[in-house]
Amino acid sequence: MKFKNWFSALAAVFCLAAAGSAGAQQNSIEALNVAQQGGDVIVKIDLKEPLSAPPAGFSVANPARVAFDFPSTANGLGRNTQSVNEGDLKSLNVVQAGERTRLVLNLVRNMNYSARVEGKSLLVTLSPVTRVVDSSGQKSTRFAEESLVGTRHSIRDITFRRGKDGEGRIVVDLSDVGTGIDIRQQGSTLVVDFLKTNLPDHLRRKLDVTDFATPVTGVVTESKQDNVRMTITPKGLWEHNAYQTDNQFIVEVKQIIENPNKLVQGTKIGYQGPRVSINYQNGDVRALLRLMAEELGLNAVISETVTGTTTLVLKDVPADQVVDIIFQQKGLDMRKNGNVILIAPRDEIATREKLEYEARQQIGDLEPLRTEIFQINYHKAETIFAALKDKSQTLLSKRGQVVMDSRSNKLFITDIPSRLDDIRRMLGEIDIPSRQVLIEARIVEASDAFSKNIGVRLGAFTPSTGRGADGRSNNLAIGGGNAQTTSQAVGITSGTPTFLGQQMVNLPATPRSGAAGALSFILYDKNRTRFLDLEISALEADGRGKVISSPRVMTANQVEALIEQGVEIPYQQATSSGATSVSFKKANLALKVKPQITPDGKITLTLDVNKDTPSTLTTQGAGVAIDTKHVKTEVLVENGGTVVIGGIFTQNLKSTTNKIPVFGDLPYLGWLFKNNETVDDKTELLVFITPRIVSENLNLN
Repeated sequence: MKFKNWFSALAAVFCLAAAGSAGAQQNSIEALNVAQQGGDVIVKIDLKEPLSAPPAGFSVANPARVAFDFPSTANGLGRNTQSVNEGDLKSLNVVQAGERTRLVLNLVRNMNYSARVEGKSLLVTLSPVTRVVDSSGQKSTRFAEESLVGTRHSIRDITFRRGKDGEGRIVVDLSDVGTGIDIRQQGSTLVVDFLKTNLPDHLRRKLDVTDFATPVTGVVTESKQDNVRMTITPKGLWEHNAYQTDNQFIVEVKQIIENPNKLVQGTKIGYQGPRVSINYQNGDVRALLRLMAEELGLNAVISETVTGTTTLVLKDVPADQVVDIIFQQKGLDMRKNGNVILIAPRDEIATREKLEYEARQQIGDLEPLRTEIFQINYHKAETIFAALKDKSQTLLSKRGQVVMDSRSNKLFITDIPSRLDDIRRMLGEIDIPSRQVLIEARIVEASDAFSKNIGVRLGAFTPSTGRGADGRSNNLAIGGGNAQTTSQAVGITSGTPTFLGQQMVNLPATPRSGAAGALSFILYDKNRTRFLDLEISALEADGRGKVISSPRVMTANQVEALIEQGVEIPYQQATSSGATSVSFKKANLALKVKPQITPDGKITLTLDVNKDTPSTLTTQGAGVAIDTKHVKTEVLVENGGTVVIGGIFTQNLKSTTNKIPVFGDLPYLGWLFKNNETVDDKTELLVFITPRIVSENLNLN
């Protein structure tokens, strides 16, 4: 758990609730006083009302802090911070949230604490962490003093977790806050003793936590006489951090990456050595460096050219900082190898390293060559061969040679052994199986079409048996006649009525597809000497459709894949000679994708989605019309997550009226002289993409 910058965030939260809760407090902190007695620091907290018992407190090891929570208490100081700089106590912070106030003691280093109530005051004693010698003669750090004398404590639970930075966390649930705890490093293990503590039978076990990929490989908990001993076994270079919050005791073990430029290894920033106080007047530099090396637990080799004297007056300064100060004063430098450091003037170290590099280069020019065969399993030998033959590369020495066999996918490399080792490590990093990615796309195209069309045809006819002087019939027709009059008078015809000529009003329904329904209404007298023909045609169409395309493709990491399905439409095309030839144009559903797996398990997709369909439009020999929908983008998606990468929504609204002037505007009767058409078409296209990283045991079904 990290506590860096935790106080500022906590103070902000506390201050938000402070204004509305100030009136509900029963007690308040009135004053803070700090005094130093010997090596201890005593903090006196004066309150408005006496406390019945010391408040709950906890300590933090990194950064070093001690905190107390006062329930039903307000901050009556009028400030939130107070600088102290008394001993190992740097400052105090008081923050209030609701009905609770927290007092935080900011320390220079870890310290033990105890609290007791005296009247209306709370006295907190901070004492240095002591070294305790157990029965076996081992020195340990007293993390927490036992506050309940004569009372047996117990451990309720032990759990192991992996932190977000890869550290191992052992969490111990205690029965009470008064359990005494000793910590010490014993060889390559970390030993934690819980004083006067019982251990239930089901917790007496060994935890094998190797699979958690932390520096900790095992945790053994057992009873030792009246105590409980926990043995933590880490691996490699490590450091530990321990802290307690209420009834929970937590030990964190972190891996350390060795830095040869630091005397004391660790993940903390700055100097970390034990603190020393020095009053060194005109003393020998070599003797002081030897003393600091002993304090840091290092083996020092000091060059004979290191001479001179120095004067230092320092109080409570880390030992590695003292060494750094001497280096700056005397122009010295060091080279660290394991637990041994070489100290010499900077010029001497630079000259020595230069001679070592020149000697190493001369040895490389004379070192015998060796030939080694490298089998390339997952990569292409041609690619690696081209990289090694590149004159700008530095993997091969100037005497190195490489030969490739493409049939067996092998490389034959001749070079000095050190360069062969470098190439072997390089091939071990790149010659690995590519991870597979399954990409599934769903292309949804929905349509909603609505149209309404209504029209009228109207005519009148008066038959006559006589003929005029020109021999023509004396029939009087306005808009022609209806051939179906003899068989039907009033009704709905089975098809479109057959009119002999042009009608007085000829505005029938004009549907986009299909035939409109027609209602023919005919009036005539009993002698059939006069006819009135009326036809009303109308059509209302409502259609919905949905087309779902789901292309899927599997490909390797960082390898582009293409999947397409459709038709190729032939069309006539003129050639340069004047003749015509048949060409083809694709109308396909295509998915082109290139995935890249990020280190955190997400997938970056470079996508090109194309959905083409043949158009109903005619081009009159100029080619083929294609309806195209195209999306090209790059997105970052969670493994197994779904993202909408594009959407196209179109709506076509159209209302058309054809009418006879004047007559079409008549009230009520106007509908007999006009044609109405209403169109409302909607289409929507959505593209959904779902990538999945395929494990080795997963197949595409």
